[in-house]
Amino acid sequence: MTSKLTKPELPAGFAYFPNLISFQKGLDLYEHLTGELNWQQPSIQVFGKFHPIPRLQSFVADEGVHYAYSNHTLDNQSWTQPLAVMRNKLQGHYNQSFNALLLNWYRDGHDTMGWHSDDEAELGVDPLIISISLGAARKFKIKHKTTGQQWELMLEHGSCLVMSGHSQQLFQHSLPKQSKVKGGRINLTFRSIVK
Repeated sequence: MTSKLTKPELPAGFAYFPNLISFQKGLDLYEHLTGELNWQQPSIQVFGKFHPIPRLQSFVADEGVHYAYSNHTLDNQSWTQPLAVMRNKLQGHYNQSFNALLLNWYRDGHDTMGWHSDDEAELGVDPLIISISLGAARKFKIKHKTTGQQWELMLEHGSCLVMSGHSQQLFQHSLPKQSKVKGGRINLTFRSIVK
């Protein structure tokens, strides 16, 4: 059973804040990110065959900080000025240091992210992950690992989803295909990687 809510009552460890960034600032940042970052499309192995992931990725981090998943290490880039300003504001608000930023660029509704948890060892126990959405609104799903209960919400342009506590231990999340969505969406996930 899936709970569909526009102002969602999410499970513990998830909080949604619409309009964190103004519409125009969000558009400006979207344009900055598409033009200034080095976007990658790594391949992952599924049942013995390699397939390019269905999205583009970019990884921004402090010097010496690296991030790997599915046996692939992403190339590290330096913080651009707008991203550094955003990081400083989030660090001040949440009283937490963020040394890394993983960005996903979903070019249209055919680009997706399957069910997963951000539970890699380098993220530590109970990580705080701040997820900012820019561009086309996309459906986001959350699923309890044991009960299978699901929640669904729309991540809108300029919104913020906070994942904390046991969110990665107890739940998985995904961004399903939406063929009717023609516009692109960039997702910024601020995180702290344990060196």
